[in-house]
Amino acid sequence: MGRFWAAFGIGVAAGAALALIYAPQTGARTRRQIRRGYEDASEYVRTTAGSVSDCATKYLKRSKETVGDVVDTAQNVVTAAKKVVSFS
Repeated sequence: MGRFWAAFGIGVAAGAALALIYAPQTGARTRRQIRRGYEDASEYVRTTAGSVSDCATKYLKRSKETVGDVVDTAQNVVTAAKKVVSFS
């Protein structure tokens, strides 16, 4: 998913740059607009990457907790089974 957003951001920046290059205005103004567009796209990509990283960290933590719960449950089942076997 992160690759999609990165490609999307690059596409937006490239499209904006091309549109500005062909716009009827001075070169200095065009360069300022290109720079602003690049900065906006860069910020968007950084923000999106941070969000993806936060989500990945959250899901990794949940996965570790779930695995720990499964291991604990399995250990409880084994302990209970040992008690049943020793009473028999």
